Amino acid sequence: MTPHVCRHCDGLITDEADGVPVAYEPSNSGPGWEVRAHREHAHMVRPDPVAVVLLARIRVLRAARSGI
Repeated sequence: MTPHVCRHCDGLITDEADGVPVAYEPSNSGPGWEVRAHREHAHMVRPDPVAVVLLARIRVLRAARSGI
């Protein structure tokens, strides 16, 4: 079993059945990896704020270019 760390509490997920995938992190080279959280913490995991800001900037720029 590969050890996983909970995205919410940063605690070690020792029971494989207790860890649920909550996101997928791509990699620059090779396959990415699943981001996991404890089953009771999965609903509390929030999206990465850096990615959200980046996507918002892209949408604003696209809207400005299209004249909306």
